[in-house]
Amino acid sequence: MAGLINFEDEEEVKGYLENLGVEYHYQCHKEKDPDGCYRLADYLEGIKKDFGGAAKVLKDNCEKNQHSESCYKLGAYYTTGKGGLPLDLKAAYNCFLKSCEQGGKKSIQACHNVGLLAHDGRANVDDQPDAVLARDYYIKACDGGFAPSCFNLSTIYLQGEPKMPKDMNLALKYSLKACDLGHVWGCANASRMYKLGDGIDKNDAKAESLKNRAKDLHKEQQEVSKTLSFGQ
Repeated sequence: MAGLINFEDEEEVKGYLENLGVEYHYQCHKEKDPDGCYRLADYLEGIKKDFGGAAKVLKDNCEKNQHSESCYKLGAYYTTGKGGLPLDLKAAYNCFLKSCEQGGKKSIQACHNVGLLAHDGRANVDDQPDAVLARDYYIKACDGGFAPSCFNLSTIYLQGEPKMPKDMNLALKYSLKACDLGHVWGCANASRMYKLGDGIDKNDAKAESLKNRAKDLHKEQQEVSKTLSFGQ
């Protein structure tokens, strides 16, 4: 059938990929389409393994066009020094912050990463951890359904931080939300809190139910891991 690619034909696939690259270059550089530039960066990274070229496109697309997904990926490049960029956590923080505030497919993960970097401290102006700022961005990501942010919030309230006293009710709230979103340790923490009555009313039935939920999630994750390993 016309238009279909025979992916078993090496030359046909090569020609198809080259044409794809030309199309993305045109979308980005001629049509000035930010989404086209992001596709070009993906192409350079995934097909050409030209990480330096991808970094340049992402940087331009983030800084000039405020393209959320490009800012997110550029932030990831800065965290590892990929594509010839310096390993720069402050630059990564600024990229993730732009992505978080712009919205888009990666904005929730970007908000989580802002929280992580604020919590770590090395991306902050004074190089000191800022649990309050981290909390604010974890809340954004948690509200968006990102389980690791909910779990991190529960940990902050469970352990306490400078300017952030322990709050077992909030620790439980976010542990339960993380659990509802499929986070094993969120379930385990909530189970332990109910079991010990640690700052909340003791409830053995809820503790047992949450422990079983944690076990089920752990088993599911192991099965998925085995399936992926087998598929590789």
